Amino acid sequence: MELKELLTYLVNYKMDIEANPEITSIEMDSRKAGKGCLFVCMEGLMFDGHDFAKTVANNGAAAILAEKDVDVNIPVIRVKNSKKALAVLADAFYGHPSQKMHLIGITGTNGKTTTSHLIEKVFRDAGKSTGMIGTIEMRIKDRKYKVANTTPDSLFLQNAFYEMTKEKVDVAVMEVSSHALDQGRVWGCDFNIAVFTNLTQDHLDYHKNMEEYQFAKSLLFSQMGNVYQKSDRKVAVLNNDDPASKIFERVTAAQVISYGIDNDSDIRATNITIGSQGTTFTLTTPVGTREVTLELIGKFSVYNVLAATSACLLSGLDLDQILSTLQEVTGVPGRFEPVIAGQDFTVIVDYSHTPDSLENVLRTIKEFATGKITAIVGCGGDRDKTKRPIMAGIAANLADSAIFTSDNPRTEDPLQILKDMEEGADEGNYVTIPDRKKAIEYAVGLAKTDDVILIAGKGHETYQIIGKDVFEFDDRVVAKEAIEAVKK
Repeated sequence: MELKELLTYLVNYKMDIEANPEITSIEMDSRKAGKGCLFVCMEGLMFDGHDFAKTVANNGAAAILAEKDVDVNIPVIRVKNSKKALAVLADAFYGHPSQKMHLIGITGTNGKTTTSHLIEKVFRDAGKSTGMIGTIEMRIKDRKYKVANTTPDSLFLQNAFYEMTKEKVDVAVMEVSSHALDQGRVWGCDFNIAVFTNLTQDHLDYHKNMEEYQFAKSLLFSQMGNVYQKSDRKVAVLNNDDPASKIFERVTAAQVISYGIDNDSDIRATNITIGSQGTTFTLTTPVGTREVTLELIGKFSVYNVLAATSACLLSGLDLDQILSTLQEVTGVPGRFEPVIAGQDFTVIVDYSHTPDSLENVLRTIKEFATGKITAIVGCGGDRDKTKRPIMAGIAANLADSAIFTSDNPRTEDPLQILKDMEEGADEGNYVTIPDRKKAIEYAVGLAKTDDVILIAGKGHETYQIIGKDVFEFDDRVVAKEAIEAVKK
């Protein structure tokens, strides 16, 4: 695409050299900026892209987009906001790819990953070509890719959607984090359906307070299309049991469908029974009522299924077809995932890293546990410190015993993190074992028949961050090895 054609999408910019080179790519990483690229100078926490302008110009970049003056001999496009300009230009450069597919976005504190996997599985079983972007991975049909963030930046996203259009993807499902919404990473994404799971304490190291956190989440709904078309309908799917839904309903121009358990909703679950092998409930929808039997366990699983059912129904799928898939799903990696190695007790690995998710998981376990419950819990470093004593208190009060250990301490002192946690726990109901591997081995070594061990916080993660180093660590692998060692 020629530079001047690309720039027609910007309403306000200045250009110092009148030229019209062919733009072959857009880059914001100087290491990837080669011949023919438009290099976008972004000011980050660690580096300022403006400092690399001369380097990329010498390497053959065709033009530079910047917020500051840069001394180069190629065209420089000056804008007030590089982030906004990047979103506009990336969407245009890749041909507005999200408008060429059915795009579903999911936001909320807990349940985003499970809900997105459920939705994607339903569409795959319905014969649709799918793409998915989230915490665990990005997937285009059957190909899998690693992602650095739950929701990548706007340039990555538009390129990803473009690749999906080349593969003729019908439906894309994406987790949308509060950080991404606050930082404008999803600008340019044309969502057809936006789903809200719940809002509980998390990320207060970034958002400062719950009001700012709620505002960030609301952006997904406020930024949905403001036109009403039958062929390109926009719908917000809101959890009617969460008070934040009232705010989101006010800020969105989209039509709203509600789901819930406790309050009367468009799509509702009643008569819920939770057991060790699954969950049953009565599902009421605008198109009929069904008795549902899930292999998934817990009230939180019912919420995820309700959200997924709502999004799929609104996308035109048949209710019985949707339930046929959802009733067969056994789980999502790292989400209430059992570790089975021939033991006579239960070990569950779960990503629960917020007070609400930890409480939900422990209350679910209490529904079916016949033996004692042990909760292994840690809190990440360089993250919200206020939730540490809260999570510790939940573990100590709801489990028969709690083990406080390291999660991803990052650059914080692991012992200080544990000390912060201990402030919220009752004396005598916990032990502190800083080494996560030893903590898991300790719990497994004490387990008796029918006991349940919950290993919370890391879920699907296969690493541990200590200082600035990343070490291989998978709770599921460590637990299995510990079980096998005890058996021997």
